[in-house]
Amino acid sequence: MGVLRIAEIFTSVQGEGIWSGIPSIFVRVSGCNLRCQWCDTPYASWKPEGPTLSLNEIMERVTSDQVRHVVLTGGEPMLFDAIVPLAEALRAAGKVITIETAGTVDRALPCDLMSISPKLANSTPTDPAWSARHEATRHRPDVVRSLLQAYNYQLKFVVNPEGGDDLAEIDAVLAEIGPVDAERVLLMPEGTDSETLHRRGRALVPVCLERNWRLAPRLHIDLFGNTKGT
Repeated sequence: MGVLRIAEIFTSVQGEGIWSGIPSIFVRVSGCNLRCQWCDTPYASWKPEGPTLSLNEIMERVTSDQVRHVVLTGGEPMLFDAIVPLAEALRAAGKVITIETAGTVDRALPCDLMSISPKLANSTPTDPAWSARHEATRHRPDVVRSLLQAYNYQLKFVVNPEGGDDLAEIDAVLAEIGPVDAERVLLMPEGTDSETLHRRGRALVPVCLERNWRLAPRLHIDLFGNTKGT
């Protein structure tokens, strides 16, 4: 069935998006084709870590828990061929599947919610070893458009309202990939501590009211802080 390098598997509540608060098992795949400068999971991207597990081993850990929702996240889970048979096994086991992706790789696989987070210019690292590669890879409107057409989706944009012109860039992305349901567009303030997230979230409320977009708090940061396994 294949193998995947896994940074962590844990059970918590979903902290982001339209299914926020739902008890979920998170399977975090280690490995990513991007290097976002504000990445909050560097152990699955900048410095990938974790054991290589067979899909049977992953399924044993997931099915030992009665929680129905499973989140395949990363890193970038859509990079790896083995994600397809894993999703198929999860579907056969009766799990509800969310896939969290940057929208740079297109695959056909079982998925109940495709959580697409296109990366804006604010994500490009200053590291010269990665900046050009990241910038060339992060924007794939053809892939995002295909995922929107194939799956129940949410579009989640990480935004810093205190710097840059992220909103103009989001408008340009939506015009390029559209049509998009406005209520499926989520603005998530960039930050890894509650004070920053609340301040930036308040600044985004008028934008969401004006455009009928959703504000996407980071519930797990409020509850647990920026820690693994949450």
